[in-house]
Order: sequence, then C-alpha cells, then structure tokens
Amino acid sequence: MKREEKASISIMKIICVSIILILISGISVMAVNTDLKDIKIILQNGYEMTTVTSKSKVSDILSENNIILNEDQKTIPDLDKEISSGDTIKITDKSYNEVQIAKISEEGIETSLDQLLENYAPITEKIVVEQVIIPYETITKNTTGTSTDTTNKVVKEGKDGLKEVTYKIKYQNNVEIEKSIISEVVVQEPVNKIVQVQKKATSRSSTLPRTSSNTTGGTVYKITAYCPCSKCCGKTNGRTASGTTATAGRTVAASSKFAFGTKLNIGGHVYTVEDRGGAINGNKIDIFVNSHAEALQWGVRYLNVSVVN
Repeated sequence: MKREEKASISIMKIICVSIILILISGISVMAVNTDLKDIKIILQNGYEMTTVTSKSKVSDILSENNIILNEDQKTIPDLDKEISSGDTIKITDKSYNEVQIAKISEEGIETSLDQLLENYAPITEKIVVEQVIIPYETITKNTTGTSTDTTNKVVKEGKDGLKEVTYKIKYQNNVEIEKSIISEVVVQEPVNKIVQVQKKATSRSSTLPRTSSNTTGGTVYKITAYCPCSKCCGKTNGRTASGTTATAGRTVAASSKFAFGTKLNIGGHVYTVEDRGGAINGNKIDIFVNSHAEALQWGVRYLNVSVVN
C-alpha cells in the first residue's frame, strides 16, 4: 500500500513539472513572436528619447510613455499613423509648415524623414513697430516770368515728418521670410520746402555819387558826410546856414572861403556850397546825405576839389 502511494506522488510531481515547463515554453514563444521596435521620440524642447515598444500606432506609443500633447502641439507623423522600427516621432508646434518628402526620380534619391526633420524649422511671428521718416517735398514758385537772369531764394526751410508703422514679421531659422503692414500712424507731418525763383537784384546807385580819388586838377580835400540828424548837425529840420533845404547830391558844407552858391567839383561830381559847420575849416568839406547810415558808409575820403566857373 505504501508503495502505491509513493508511486502516485511521483506521478503527480512529474505532471506538475511538465505543466510548468509547458507554460515557460509558451511564454518564451510569445516573447519571441512579439514584434519589438526601437522608436526615437523628439520633444518640442529638443529633448530626445528612445523607447522599445511592441506598439506601432503613434498615439499608443506616446500613451505608453505617458506623453500628453498640449492643444497647440502636433506630432510628425500624425497620431493615427503606423510607424516601424527605427522611425522617429517628433512633437512640434501646430504652426510649423508641413514637410513633404521630395523624390528625385532622375537620380533615384529619396529624402529620408530624418533628413527632413533636421532641416525642418518653426515659423515664428513678431509684431514690430518701426519709426519711418516721411521726406519733405520741395515746392518751387517762379515769379520771374520768362526772364532767364534768375536766382533762387529759400522762402521756407523743409523738415522731414515721422510716422510709426506696425509690421507683422514672420521668421524661419531667424531669417525674415514675410513682412506685412498692420497699421500706420503719422506722428509728425512733414513741412515742405518752398523755393522762390526771382530776378537777380540789380545794384542801385546810392544817393552818394560814385567818385574817384584820382580825379586830376584842383586841390585835395578831406571829404566827410553828414545827415539831418542831431548827431551830425545838432538839429533835424534840414535847414542850411544859407536858408535852403539840404538836398543829397547837391548840398555841401564848406569853410567861409567859399561863398554860398559856389559850385565845387568834388571827385568828378558838382555840388553847391549851401551850409557851414563849426568843424568845417581849412581843407575839409562835408557832403550832405539822407541818413546817418549813409554818412557812416561814406567815411573819410580824400578827393580833388576845384571851383566850377
């Protein structure tokens, strides 16, 4: 009886071991038959990771690795795509341009996804405000008619204006690829330059005669000038010592050696002695002019003087 019990126990042991061996063999076969893939995942911040998975759908692989996309993110390839061992999943911004695989049939070259991803770059947008100069215009006004002897006179200087332009600029690889204007605001209006074309001014002869100091004949006198102001003659009524009204180009003040009414050729111009002066003596003669400025302009000259008979 005891022998039979022992034999039964041995058979049970053998059966148990056999079952265990069968289970282990089945698990091994399943593991061998499972298709494991090496997949590279590139996050948006550039971080790279490699995972071994039996899944082939992009969304399943991300879920398996606890990766959740934000609303503004997408994957390349798309979430519903199937991928193979050695492929790459890239997480990027939705604003990125789609990349198409280019094929060059002549050379038989097919661009790989890895190469495309290396050259793939995001497009970023910036709002930029720039100040832009508004150049002024030059307006010419002709007041000369048909005259050709003209000169230009700047009546009003020009001044550039200023405006602020708001642009939307797109960049890829830090290179500007598109620029569009959103708005323009004039900060300062330009001021136009005004130029007047006019006839050249002709020199007008002064009330003082143009004389020459090299007139021949007569005696050289010191010739000065005076006007009807209080600085020159102490009065402003223009009356001369002879009772006449002083007149520029005619009246001179001379010493008593010349009688009133005497005609004097002074430097080629004939004057009449009609006035006297406390400082007028010897070889000195004062010529009457209209203003103090003309008297100062005359200054002191030494000219030949002779009596006109």
